[in-house]
Amino acid sequence: MVDVQVVTVTGDRPAAGYVVVAGQCCTASLRREADVSDPSTDPAGHLAGTGTSSEVTGAGERGRLAERATLASPAELDQAAGRGVSMDSVGPWWASDLARGPRVIPREFGGGSQAESLWLRASLLRRGCPLVSVSSADGGVGRSTLTAALGGVLALASPAPIVAVDVTARAWGGLGHRVVRGSAASAWDASVAETKLADPRVAEELMQRGPTGLRVLVGESKMSAQRRPPTWSEMFGVIGHLRSVYAMALLDLPAADNTPTWRALGWATVPVLVSRATVDALQHTMRLLAHLKAAGLDQVAESAVVVVMTTTHSTAREVRAVEQLARQAATHLVRVPFDPVLARPDPLDPRSLSKATRSALTEVAAAVVDRCPADLGPHEGASVA
Repeated sequence: MVDVQVVTVTGDRPAAGYVVVAGQCCTASLRREADVSDPSTDPAGHLAGTGTSSEVTGAGERGRLAERATLASPAELDQAAGRGVSMDSVGPWWASDLARGPRVIPREFGGGSQAESLWLRASLLRRGCPLVSVSSADGGVGRSTLTAALGGVLALASPAPIVAVDVTARAWGGLGHRVVRGSAASAWDASVAETKLADPRVAEELMQRGPTGLRVLVGESKMSAQRRPPTWSEMFGVIGHLRSVYAMALLDLPAADNTPTWRALGWATVPVLVSRATVDALQHTMRLLAHLKAAGLDQVAESAVVVVMTTTHSTAREVRAVEQLARQAATHLVRVPFDPVLARPDPLDPRSLSKATRSALTEVAAAVVDRCPADLGPHEGASVA
């Protein structure tokens, strides 16, 4: 006898149930159950059946999790975004800023070759709004902090607007603490606006601003009859509309223990996995990479940038040993040193960080931008302030 469990997605809109066959997964059937459009190929946001809040606990469940997620490669996302009528018929609203060439490098970031390369390539990003999906194997590792810090550096480097989105679907996301709140607008208002988000004026009114100009769509902190955190399906629709407005989108996701997060990692142009600098956290991150490969999501594991967040001034010898193993498992690993500015839940300006932290974040940003499609050619380099 085969046990069958039906998981139904709750929310304001009708959603299809997911059929999970315990002990005997039917891959083709499960893929059909979860066959949905991604945020680039379905810009209208008809994604009501994509979200589920069911979480997994073991390797077997992770296998079924991967089977339920229909994923598109980064190349397919870029090709699909390039076919958008609105993007091809008219230039983006920030085209005039892009035409001015690379932005001036702030003196805090110096004139090193890595910073110059980052600032130049950020000015050459191809239209299509690459997705940077930030997740982790565990909770409490500093995903929101890394999203805000990385987004702040990218906002300094890019002449085009960068947006960071709280996609945790929870009322206690940390991204809102890292920006100056200019209004009460949140992800709930964006989900209510729906198709109007494709209008840059509407999208901009809903954004909070980071100290470096990073646009941030913060999560909804209230849970009432009038306001609530949007469901996964609603957030996927919001992301689809925002991709037509901004040059790059950073998604602050929860830990990779649910189907929607795996789906968002699969959609990503650049997956970013955050880990604490502890033996357990690093081992869990390596295990997540192994699960992704075993589930057939090789492109996610191989293109992922692993960021290790250090919480103390010194790192134990056993942690350094495991970190060396993680460097072998990951394509690119960067350690962000301890910085008291990162530890405080205040608006985050990467220019106020220590030199070592700025250097590490520059390396992370460069790794992200290098994985994004760009129109390369002879261009004038960036200058230092």
